[in-house]
Amino acid sequence: MPEYLGRRFGGERIRTYLAVLSLMLSVFTKISTDLYSGALFVQVCLGWNLYLSTVLMLVVTALYTIAGGLAAVIYTDTLQTFIMIIGAIILTITAFNNIGGYSNLERVYSIAVPSKIIPNSTCHLPREDAMHLFRDAVTGDLPWPGMTLGLTILATWYWCTDQVIVQRSLSAKNMSHVKGASIFAAYLKMLPFIFIILPGMISRALYPDSVGCVDPEECVRVCGAEVGCSNIAFPKLVIELMPSGLRGLMIAVMMAALMSSLTSIFNSSSTLFTMDIWKKHRPRASERELLLVGRIVTVILVVVSVVWIPILQSANSGQLYVYIQSVTSYLAPPVTAVFTLAVFWKRTNEQGAFWGLMVGLVVGVCRMVLEFAFPPPRCGVVDSAPMVLRGVHYLHFAILLCGLTAVVVAIVSLLTPPPRPEQVCNLTWWTITEEPQREIPLQKVSSVSHRNSANSEPARRGTCGPVAGMCISAMHRSGEPPAPRVPSVRESVFWSRFCCFNALLLVSINIFLYAYFA
Repeated sequence: MPEYLGRRFGGERIRTYLAVLSLMLSVFTKISTDLYSGALFVQVCLGWNLYLSTVLMLVVTALYTIAGGLAAVIYTDTLQTFIMIIGAIILTITAFNNIGGYSNLERVYSIAVPSKIIPNSTCHLPREDAMHLFRDAVTGDLPWPGMTLGLTILATWYWCTDQVIVQRSLSAKNMSHVKGASIFAAYLKMLPFIFIILPGMISRALYPDSVGCVDPEECVRVCGAEVGCSNIAFPKLVIELMPSGLRGLMIAVMMAALMSSLTSIFNSSSTLFTMDIWKKHRPRASERELLLVGRIVTVILVVVSVVWIPILQSANSGQLYVYIQSVTSYLAPPVTAVFTLAVFWKRTNEQGAFWGLMVGLVVGVCRMVLEFAFPPPRCGVVDSAPMVLRGVHYLHFAILLCGLTAVVVAIVSLLTPPPRPEQVCNLTWWTITEEPQREIPLQKVSSVSHRNSANSEPARRGTCGPVAGMCISAMHRSGEPPAPRVPSVRESVFWSRFCCFNALLLVSINIFLYAYFA
């Protein structure tokens, strides 16, 4: 992504900024949350200390990430995906059997009230709209405008521009593999609703005193956090419901999932730093040096992430999902806006993109600072946060921030010179099939027939457009080495149609599920 915007706009400041921002997001929303959730799972399952569990995960993950690189990450991810799906299916079936099937889920969830409550409060009661995706636009914990538009903005940032995803797409053999893998991942993305969200609700229904605790002393006793213990819903289900052999399988499954995510982040973050930051300042750096720098950066990111865990533990009422989405809502929307305009609007230029990113960063960081300065209060405590913080949901803020960035980009781009042709050719939706103009040497022919090449005048430079086949032939005859062959983006007709059919089918299924649970 930084390299694409570097080619699209020229210059280095946008590329460097995006590389640094990606590393920041890796620390705040990926490495720290993965380490915390994995350590929490080990703590619940085995009773180990939280930080001892963190160190154990780091050691095991680092061993095969550093030793194997991207290839090891991809192969282990593929194997662990199938293990995770099998384990999740077993747990989900067991959980539904314990409550009498899906038809009883809403009833048992609605009466899941902890025995210790805070007087004169309602935070111990399950939400009445728990079975609905479309929730109130003002009072809902996930309001429907934010659910529809805000999460779309965040998903566009992650699935279209994040280094972890882009790195895998670029490693594919051809376009059909890229499309097929993306569609297959989208099919898998529907599974968390069945295998994570619904079992989580069952966990609250079966163990309201631990998963649904609201009393600070009780919550500290259960999970070590005053603000709530909803993060232990899944491991609690594993420990209580699964028999010994399958319990070990599920622990292995969860550890595989978390270490898989960590290895992906470690590999992509080190690549991002070495290629977009270090190599720019040291262009002659050897492969050995780049490898060493990448490993050092990985260690630094891990140390910062471990230090951040205590802050993460008490943020956003102890809900890990809300923490991840809220921090992403403050930092990612400007990138989505710039990326979308860069692809679909040829007039977008470097000045507009840069100042759009800067304005978005300032506004987003201000909101994030307010969020950490005024965290959501515990149950029964008066909220002292300013109205602007509680009155604008973080997903609504993501929509506003993305729109503000787009407006700044458009205004500054229109007030400054347009991008050069080479910054548009092959780099926008409308110019993706254009052939880049290339310079070729034109040999001046001497009027003396016996004149040898040693006495020839220096070659002149000329340009050839997309139909200059004769010029290209002349270039080859003149002794100029041919340009490196670019891999073709042409696809097999069958696989192209197969991918398109599955993409349409996938969209239809998602629309149906969205409407059914709305």
